[in-house]
Amino acid sequence: MCLAGNPADLENRRQIFGRNFIPPKKPKTFLQLIWEALQDVTLIILELAAIISLGLSFYQPPGERSEMCGNAAGGVEDEGEAEAGWIEGAAILLSVICVVFVTAFNDWSKEKQFRGLQSRIEQEQKFAVVRGGQVVQIPVSEIVTGDIAQVKYGDLLPADGILIQGNDLKIDESSLTGESDHVRKSADKDPMLLSGTHVMEGSGKMLVTAVGVNSQTGIIFTLLGAGGEEEEKKDKKAKKQDGAAAMEMQPLKSAEGGDGDDKEKRKGGAPKKEKSVLQGKLTKLAVQIGKAGLVMSAITVIILVLYFAIDTFVIQKLQWLPECTPVYIQFFVKFFIIGVTVLVVAVPEGLPLAVTISLAYSVKKMMKDNNLVRHLDACETMGNATAICSDKTGTLTTNRMTVVQAYVGDVHYKEVPDPDALPSKTLDMLVNAISLNSAYTSKILPPEKEVALPRQVGNKTECGLLGLVLDLKRDYQTVRDQTPEEKLYKVYTFNSERKSMSTVIKMQDGSFRMYSKGASEIVLKKCSNILNAAGEARVFRPRDRDEMVKKVIEPMACDGLRTICIAFRDFPGSPEPDWDNENDILMDLTCIAVVGIEDPVRPEVPEAIRKCQRAGITVRMVTGDNINTARAIAIKCGIINPGEDFICLEGKDFNRRIRNEKGEVEQERIDKIWPKLRVLARSSPTDKHTLVKGIIDSLHGERRQVVAVTGDGTNDGPALKKADVGFAMGIAGTDVAKEASDIILTDDNFSSIVKAVMWGRNVYDSISKFLQFQLTVNVVAVIVAFTGACITQDSPLKAVQMLWVNLIMDTFASLALATEPPTEALLMRKPYGRDKPLISRTMMKNILGHGIYQLTVIFTLLFAGETIFNIDSGRNAPLHAPPSEHYTIIFNTFVLMQLFNEINARKIHGEKNVFDGIFRNPIFCSIVFGTFGIQILIIQFGGKPFSCIPLQIDQWLWCIVLGVGELLWGQVISSIPTNRLKFLKEAGHGTQKDDIPEEELNEDAEEIDHAERELRRGQILWFRGLNRIQTQIRVVKAFRSSLYEGLEKPESKSSIHNFMTHPEFRIDDSQPHIPLIDDTDIEEDAALKQNSSPPSSPNKNNNAIDSGINLTTDTSKSATSSSPGSPLHSLETSL
Repeated sequence: MCLAGNPADLENRRQIFGRNFIPPKKPKTFLQLIWEALQDVTLIILELAAIISLGLSFYQPPGERSEMCGNAAGGVEDEGEAEAGWIEGAAILLSVICVVFVTAFNDWSKEKQFRGLQSRIEQEQKFAVVRGGQVVQIPVSEIVTGDIAQVKYGDLLPADGILIQGNDLKIDESSLTGESDHVRKSADKDPMLLSGTHVMEGSGKMLVTAVGVNSQTGIIFTLLGAGGEEEEKKDKKAKKQDGAAAMEMQPLKSAEGGDGDDKEKRKGGAPKKEKSVLQGKLTKLAVQIGKAGLVMSAITVIILVLYFAIDTFVIQKLQWLPECTPVYIQFFVKFFIIGVTVLVVAVPEGLPLAVTISLAYSVKKMMKDNNLVRHLDACETMGNATAICSDKTGTLTTNRMTVVQAYVGDVHYKEVPDPDALPSKTLDMLVNAISLNSAYTSKILPPEKEVALPRQVGNKTECGLLGLVLDLKRDYQTVRDQTPEEKLYKVYTFNSERKSMSTVIKMQDGSFRMYSKGASEIVLKKCSNILNAAGEARVFRPRDRDEMVKKVIEPMACDGLRTICIAFRDFPGSPEPDWDNENDILMDLTCIAVVGIEDPVRPEVPEAIRKCQRAGITVRMVTGDNINTARAIAIKCGIINPGEDFICLEGKDFNRRIRNEKGEVEQERIDKIWPKLRVLARSSPTDKHTLVKGIIDSLHGERRQVVAVTGDGTNDGPALKKADVGFAMGIAGTDVAKEASDIILTDDNFSSIVKAVMWGRNVYDSISKFLQFQLTVNVVAVIVAFTGACITQDSPLKAVQMLWVNLIMDTFASLALATEPPTEALLMRKPYGRDKPLISRTMMKNILGHGIYQLTVIFTLLFAGETIFNIDSGRNAPLHAPPSEHYTIIFNTFVLMQLFNEINARKIHGEKNVFDGIFRNPIFCSIVFGTFGIQILIIQFGGKPFSCIPLQIDQWLWCIVLGVGELLWGQVISSIPTNRLKFLKEAGHGTQKDDIPEEELNEDAEEIDHAERELRRGQILWFRGLNRIQTQIRVVKAFRSSLYEGLEKPESKSSIHNFMTHPEFRIDDSQPHIPLIDDTDIEEDAALKQNSSPPSSPNKNNNAIDSGINLTTDTSKSATSSSPGSPLHSLETSL
């Protein structure tokens, strides 16, 4: 009963029923991106100034230039020069066009990269279907109507279907209905499975009935297609993208890369993550610099205008005559252009660009290091990480389980026993118990290569047990063939509440037998008999159990083995037991065996953990395993070293210590524990979430901790969401965990996390290098333009030259400095922390030091250059005077000093050797040489547009000597100890929580920086009102068409699989006790990673619906959930 899988039939089905694919939204065209780049305020001002300048240059005042207009207008100007007046305006326009194209191209390539990443993530999403009698993994998009798909714990359903066989299957349909209670599904009642929902427990097979745009998700998607476009228009007005805030990347959720962030932020259902550390600091810094630049440029214009007016009308006592008006206006326009140019140079618009380039470059390289980054800023936050809470299984260990010890028939075998040594009755019982009481999807396949080990497919713990069956020279497949999955009478699947799995089968005589397996100390408590050496059951009393724990289980655990107990129980056929009364069923078991399973530590992990500790990062292990096993593995990994002061706790002790009498978690109690806690064993996902939240909220120590968490189970979602950076496992991780994460580890390996730390620190350093370089240029250019303008009525650096300098220091420098590869040295220092300023005192010393050198050189050249080089002075030239050698030398020296200073900027911690590793970065070298080449062309052939005159070879040599002086001066600066210079201030601190009024923090789910916030308050309220009305209309329509699921606003997803993949993990921190669906590390535990059932919740109110995956549906919260993104957003408010 399955498709044969022949291509013609599959293609035919695709033609008739459609493909399992929702077409993505079209990307922005290059023209749209150009239009967006043109929206930049400074560029608009420049364009206007250039157009006015152009217009005026073509206007010739009637008659002779009269003396009456004052000598300021006259002078050396001849006819040819006057006609060349348009060049400046044209050149400004041209350079604006250049800047716009560069920006648009950057955005375009960024979007292209995100799409590439998106499609790569999609190709990786596979699903198990039965074709031609074989279970095969196929990409989600290739599923067709009529396929039989195998669903299991943690899956995200890729299509609609009907359940044809299920074991204990529970589905989270909150993404469609907004109800976070799990829905129990069975073939006879409620068999409908809908796409976009999550399997939270159990397993089963479903017949696919609808795919792509015809599935539930697809229908909603097409229904809201029109709504999406209106949203877009509003969005454009609302979000003038701010570069730094546009850095967030949501590839898993959004088809159109860069746009996903707007959607994500408008979703408002999930609690808003703080702005990333770097974004906060940069936004603040950019605003400060921008303000300073604005003030400087305004003062420049005012001084120029006043000087001109006083000189012309007061000193020369001239009248303002009508025929002189155009001449005067030309002067004012020139002053205005100078002012704008000062502003352009002062505003560091290259910052967002540098951040984006640096992050995009890092993300691309991190792919090679097995880190698939889903949110761009996670990469940079990782550089600040101070704590990592890691799972054990699969991350620190190889996740390849093998049984190495066993206790069977009263004998403790230190290695797998010979089958002949065991009583045949016990052996048969053991083989049946393992073969039947495990997911039929767990198998051991022959190795792919000759020398390799057999492949383990499915749950690794079960594979270890199946391996034991093979070692005992038996075949589990023949046992399974006799009792196929459909004939299993009842299955209690594994979850972290039960910490065991049981399967009931009906015997030939009508009686029942139940096989159980699970964590040894838990299953042994339920055993009242044990099979002895003859294979007969004998009484097993509590004191026998204590002895067994001491003599068998603890020694196994201390060897780092995970212990699992296998047991059975027989039931009479009539009266049939009440299978739903679990407590009575899982009692009076008979123990068959206890086995010790080894999961070896990955060979590269101890070294990786040593690197972390050296880099000031504390690694903690959070596992569902026995505390002795966990401690043994932690010692092997080097998480705990002999002689250190640390604590290892079990989940229940941890809870006892952090909760008060009322059972509420108290922060000060957590603060006493977490600094020394290294291992948390037998923990539930709730414990993991509590620990992460406790560390993040803690005020213990001088700075806030930045916590990274690894997780792979469905129930790690809350902890992954809460953490600053969530790592999901690419191989063992469930879809739900990947969805909640920021970075996916494609090889499930802890050492990849260390690489992520290295890249994160590198991003931070790259931005600092760029800042150090850019601020030096800014300071110098602004002071030169300002003083020059005030003393000589004209800026020594012309508008077009300034724009070229701006291009070098922004676009090119950001490319050169943002692509420096990371070095191991980055892991030798402690993390910077959230409040460390971007510009350290050493950097401040460099900026000021190089600024002083450059200003000295330029002012010397400006006021004494003509005598030094024996050339004509370029000062006080009339309005359209030809370019002078004097000013060309100044411009050339200025640019060359920047070029050599760019090499100095490669080191920010005061290192002496600035050339170290320069050839490892080809981009840097090519940009420096490229810029130098273009500079030669500009000087020699730039002519009038660039206000340049070709220089002689000796003048060039002098310019280069002054440039190289930067490198020598850099050595002088780096030898001055920073701590002597007490007057230096740091800049670019992180935004402190207290800086922003409360209501603004909650203002909107979008990131808004300070500058925008003021402008946007009114807009936000207006859009929020609009959103409300739209949603209300939509809700009413949806009810009319009885599509109750139609309420969710789709984030644009390009494949069904990516659509509505969030069970919004909105955990209300105020709840005293939120029992999250429990899972710690499901596989960690003795048994199957098959599913989990929520514990019954003490508070039955709507706020912590049994799972703690709480979808706010009460009106009080509608402020956060009123954006149509939150599922079923607050029906009370809408209707």
